[in-house]
Formats: sequence, structure tokens, C-alpha cells
Amino acid sequence: MGMKRTDYIGWDQYFMGIALLSAERSKDPSTQVGACIVDENNRILSVGYNGMPCGCDDDEMPWGKVGNALDNKYFFVCHAELNAILNYRGGSLRGAKCYSTLFPCNECAKAIIQSGIREIIYLSDKYADTEATIASKRMFRMAGVKFRAFEPQGKTITLHI
Repeated sequence: MGMKRTDYIGWDQYFMGIALLSAERSKDPSTQVGACIVDENNRILSVGYNGMPCGCDDDEMPWGKVGNALDNKYFFVCHAELNAILNYRGGSLRGAKCYSTLFPCNECAKAIIQSGIREIIYLSDKYADTEATIASKRMFRMAGVKFRAFEPQGKTITLHI
């Protein structure tokens, strides 16, 4: 009888890979973010990426980062974590984990807490010093939502499509 493979990827690598692939759907020219929500049995519940709300034409919406508030993306873009929560059609997310390519902002943190997600695994925390991220971490700690940085395991997977 043969032996099983030993070089397969772990759950964290698998789910972060799905979050990274989801981020590739984003039309945002500066920041592409993806999220993958899984249950305690490692089943994928939902995915999301940052983009304009359904029904809002991507070609007519602003994608810039500066200038008048109504002429840049910040009032309009729906973040990956919120999209993943809103995309879920199964019921409760209580006890789930969320893999995100970027640490959640304060608005997404509120939705994560309210939905019952109990753990965040993030790839990048490049906005760690911003008030929005500091607020997120404060709320996560108060609400008992664990968060940890994703730890790559040294295997590189490249998709050629």
C-alpha cells in the first residue's frame, strides 16, 4: 500500500490562498483585498472581495483616493470582509473564522463582531498605525475576537491561467 503525500498545504494556506484568489476579482487599482469565511469544520461558508455595491457601474464610479469625498472611492467601495458576510446565505456565522488579505477596518470589525465570527487571520497589517485599525483591535479584544497574522509555510503556488 502506498503512502499519502506529505507536501500538501495546511488549512491556513488553503484558505488564505482562496482569499488571495478572491482579491484578484477586485477592480480597485490600488488595493485588492479578499476574504474567506470558514466554519469550525474547515468548510468554506463565503468569500468576498473589495468592490462597488451590486448595481453600481464600476466604470461610472470613482476609484481615486484623493480629492472631494464624492469623487474618490472611500464612500462607495464595499470591503472584502463585509462582502463575504453579506454574501453568506446559510444562517449564522457564529464561531466562524475569517481569512483576510488585509487587517479589517473599524467598520468591518463591527460587522465581524455582530455576525459572530470569532477569529481573524490576516496577511497584511499595513495600516496598523491608523486610528481605524487601532479601533478594530480594541473592539476585537473587548468582544473576544481573536486575531493573528498568517504564517506562510514556505511553499509557493503559482497559478497560470
